[in-house]
Amino acid sequence: MKLQEIEDYKRLGSIKGKSLEGLKYQHTIMKREGSVVLANYVTLTDGTGCVHTAPGHGQDDYQTGLKYNMPIVSPVGATGIFTEEAGDFAGLNIYDANKTITEKLDELGLLLHMDKINHSYPHCWRCRKPVIFRATEQWFVGIDHKELRTNALDEIKKSDWIPSWGEVRLSNMIKDRPDWCISRQRSWGVPIPAFYCTQCNESLLDVKVVNHVRDMFLKHGADSWFYKETNEFLPEGTKCSKCGSIDFEKENDIFDVWFESGSSHHSVLNKRDALAFPANIYLEGSDQHRGWFQLSLLLSVAAWEKAPFKTVLTHGFVVDEHGKKMSKSLGNFVSVGDALKELGGDIVRLWTSSMEYRNEMHASPEIILKTSDPYRRIRNTFRYILGNLSGFDPENDSVEYAQMPEIDRWALYKTDELITSVTSAYESFQFHRVYHNVLNFCVVEMSSFYFDIMKDRLYTFSKSSVERRATQTVLHRINSVLVRLLAPVLVYTSEEVWNEINQDDSSVHLSEWPVINEQYTDKTLNDKWETIIKVKTDVARELEAMRAAKQIGSSLEAAVELYTEDAELFGLLKEYENDLAMIFIVSDVTISSEPLDSANNGEIFEKLSIKTSVADSNKCDRCWNYRNEVGKIEKYPTLCNRCAEVIEEVEAQT
Repeated sequence: MKLQEIEDYKRLGSIKGKSLEGLKYQHTIMKREGSVVLANYVTLTDGTGCVHTAPGHGQDDYQTGLKYNMPIVSPVGATGIFTEEAGDFAGLNIYDANKTITEKLDELGLLLHMDKINHSYPHCWRCRKPVIFRATEQWFVGIDHKELRTNALDEIKKSDWIPSWGEVRLSNMIKDRPDWCISRQRSWGVPIPAFYCTQCNESLLDVKVVNHVRDMFLKHGADSWFYKETNEFLPEGTKCSKCGSIDFEKENDIFDVWFESGSSHHSVLNKRDALAFPANIYLEGSDQHRGWFQLSLLLSVAAWEKAPFKTVLTHGFVVDEHGKKMSKSLGNFVSVGDALKELGGDIVRLWTSSMEYRNEMHASPEIILKTSDPYRRIRNTFRYILGNLSGFDPENDSVEYAQMPEIDRWALYKTDELITSVTSAYESFQFHRVYHNVLNFCVVEMSSFYFDIMKDRLYTFSKSSVERRATQTVLHRINSVLVRLLAPVLVYTSEEVWNEINQDDSSVHLSEWPVINEQYTDKTLNDKWETIIKVKTDVARELEAMRAAKQIGSSLEAAVELYTEDAELFGLLKEYENDLAMIFIVSDVTISSEPLDSANNGEIFEKLSIKTSVADSNKCDRCWNYRNEVGKIEKYPTLCNRCAEVIEEVEAQT
């Protein structure tokens, strides 16, 4: 009314659409009767709510047509020309006919208003030009034939899904999917080995014919379908089952490419003795639940009654730093080749492993470049170890576990803990856990704690002392484990490290996977040292405050006093009192049995009192610890007792 500028009208009433179901009407131009039907895909936001339906030109409309037993009218031919079903408009191009049809409506007084609107329309995904759906005869796989749907759903339950929601997603797709159209009208592809009787158009497709076509393909190639005569592909004596004719023509349609890719498991696995069916794992992007995963499953279940895979892994897609799809046309595409040239393969691989691939993965040159820092930290871990293994012969210099100081036994426990966590992460395809667990081990547990503490022992103890050899034994174990755990990710760095410690032609990639040593499993010991690490964290905070106030430079210039009313913590501190100076990297630690004046409480242990002061002893020139005896040893006046003994031993050997 608004478009026609009609203001003087009267609304007689309203009616619900469902009450119109089945109402008959006369076609405005054609001598044809139609009826009103209902469909849940018609919305209030698109169109008028009352729209035409064309069972011959769209899947939704086609299903509605079947529901209401409507004739499947398809008045548009393969070339976009109206067929005889279009009556007076037959022979016209569908777009050219628009003007003719509107003129006819106007001539008959049936055109109230005409305008142009923008609306959503089917179009080619590649060239963006409009397309028209046509109902044509096709070949289908019956999804419920011989319980294919049910059997496929059962096989889904038997498979492992990473992530787990993949099982639900594919199950829902299989439950609701229609029959699979496997034919395509294209010029080139794998031909469907079907034939049609030229007399009655009856189709011919059976095992005997398929086997004969197969033999022809083996002998002459699949392209022979397009140039050899039809009778060469048919077994001798083939007749039409309907009319008895012996004259046939070949099917021109080809298989859907998904039929080809969906059968790849057969050509890859069943045709090679070195491989086994089903595959251990299928992995692809999340879009393949609708594609390769699903159609491989249907073909395999139909042919062999089992899924073609044991495990299905789904990953997200790589997007730019803003979360947008990468495209060369948008200029947000990251060149892997450029990244490899600039950063090297291992950094790119490390970045890849750090991603939680089940989600979208943001990538840009800047993002990948940030992985240089964690790579450097891991590489420096290897450098520290290799540098301190100089002169160590694992066959002759290794220290038995029982003779090792506790801190070394703790480091072995953490190394075995890493083996367990990283192996589990690899086996469950959680590569980001490999990255984070290894980085935490290298940076936090080793570099910031164990390695830092062991510098004093490695650099100042006697070369062949039990303590120093114990640390080297641990470092050798850590190196041997870490290089193999990282080999799948840092392939080049791992090989480089491996060649440093193995003077032969072996490769880390052919070595045995590391396994835990049950002797190193001591959870009670680990619990103690986890508590000590927390105490060290509280103490380090106080030492940092001294450093910020310029009271000290090195932590070795400090002395620490501790007090706690927590009996359990007090007992632990007293047990390790002689080792705490080494652990805190200070010159002296005292555990007080009385409350301390001018002390600060810890943040982790609120009942722990910490008092720090500047060490009032003299500095040893060799180990930099502050000791009372420095200056009192006549032969070595600038050394502490420990360093004096080491130097004396060295001098005696030269």
